[in-house]
Amino acid sequence: MTMKSAPTTAPGPHRSGPAAHSMKPRQLTMMGLGSAIGAGLFLGSGAGVQAAGPAVLVSYLVAGTLIILVMWALGEMAAANPNSGAFSVYAGRALGRTAGATIGWLWWLQLVVVIAAEALGAAGLLFSVWPVVPVWALALLFMVVFTAINLTGVRNFGEFEFWFAILKVAVIVLFLAIGAALLLGLLPAVASPGLANLSADFAPQGLGGVAAALFVVIFAFGGTEIVSVAAAETEDPERSVGKAIRTVVWRILVFYIGSVFVIAAVLPATSKSLASPFAGVLDAARIPGASAAITLVAVVALLSALNANLYGASRMAYSLAQRGEAPRALTRLNGAGVPLLAVGVSVAFGFIATVLELLFPERILPALFQLVGSTCLVVWGSALVSQLILRRRADRDGTQLPLRMKGFPGLTYLGLALLGLIFAVGFSAEGSRVQLVSTFGLVAGIALACAAGARVAAGRRASGG
Repeated sequence: MTMKSAPTTAPGPHRSGPAAHSMKPRQLTMMGLGSAIGAGLFLGSGAGVQAAGPAVLVSYLVAGTLIILVMWALGEMAAANPNSGAFSVYAGRALGRTAGATIGWLWWLQLVVVIAAEALGAAGLLFSVWPVVPVWALALLFMVVFTAINLTGVRNFGEFEFWFAILKVAVIVLFLAIGAALLLGLLPAVASPGLANLSADFAPQGLGGVAAALFVVIFAFGGTEIVSVAAAETEDPERSVGKAIRTVVWRILVFYIGSVFVIAAVLPATSKSLASPFAGVLDAARIPGASAAITLVAVVALLSALNANLYGASRMAYSLAQRGEAPRALTRLNGAGVPLLAVGVSVAFGFIATVLELLFPERILPALFQLVGSTCLVVWGSALVSQLILRRRADRDGTQLPLRMKGFPGLTYLGLALLGLIFAVGFSAEGSRVQLVSTFGLVAGIALACAAGARVAAGRRASGG
């Protein structure tokens, strides 16, 4: 299925992006790739193969189908209403103000933690090949540099993200070419493993392994939704969003599923090389210097994701402030049209994490990963439900949409069914059950806080305060 354009007869949508529409469509497309192609692919894919063996491909197909449907739903809403609050705004319009604020704060909190984790993770990887500057100092340097980049304007940010993503894409294409040559026996003096690893024991851990790998894969796909946030600052968003989403979706699936297929075919599920799977495949192909090279690429991947996530977190904070769900000061812009204080609060925890790393070496990053739960599943679910409600509302009112998701409502229901299946599988395993319960507890806490804040604000307005 694809999405098709339709003529717009209604007045143009209201845009509330903080800056002018200065991001290029090519930058929007590469941002989607940059935010999704990170450590989840370069490092996490090995954990998926260890958990499920070659059957991890099933996990990728399930998660990949879900993210396609979510992105189509977001594309329809983002083209009709390009807004820096994206799915938070759409949830508010479909489900009420408290729901919208809850989704916005949940996503912002997730990104704040992920930004700190990515800075420390990139620093740790770089230290492993260049043990000169300590990890905390490298992380601090990364936080300073990318804060500065985000403060200079969306055009500069988009250009940095574009070239970061180009590097990652080039490396993956090269990896796929080398992997195909290895499997086909085209490399001189290197024996091909063929497809023996795939056929010998496809699912060594059975359905439980596939379920365990599914949550690894979901985390890897997280971040793709940032395209809908960036739509508000993109030239001609009604047209560029649809193109960006179509391009991002198929490229991610090719890169992820293609790479994992090569990894699972070359490396057995018991291989120690799965700790760094890309390097393991390149070592099997006898490519010299592979481990150091792929480690440096993984550093770039993490920094690219940090760059994109800092942008997304600051724009969500800005949008929440615009809607009265956060302090009004967060809407203040600098000369480049960037929400200055929104960037500041979004990076604050990252700077705190670098100090904690200095005080408690090698203990902060694992703790941060524990804090990042299955929040993306809640965000994706809200996007599907919002699209279901808003599309029906538009059809009932005769509103012309610039982009329409085909197969509605069947494909939206399919996405919700897949999401329900993932939750059911997650609750069946102890490790993921704890994560899901923690996430639902966090959602409930944010919702109560947002509802209480709304009541206080309403009381002040009623009293004229």
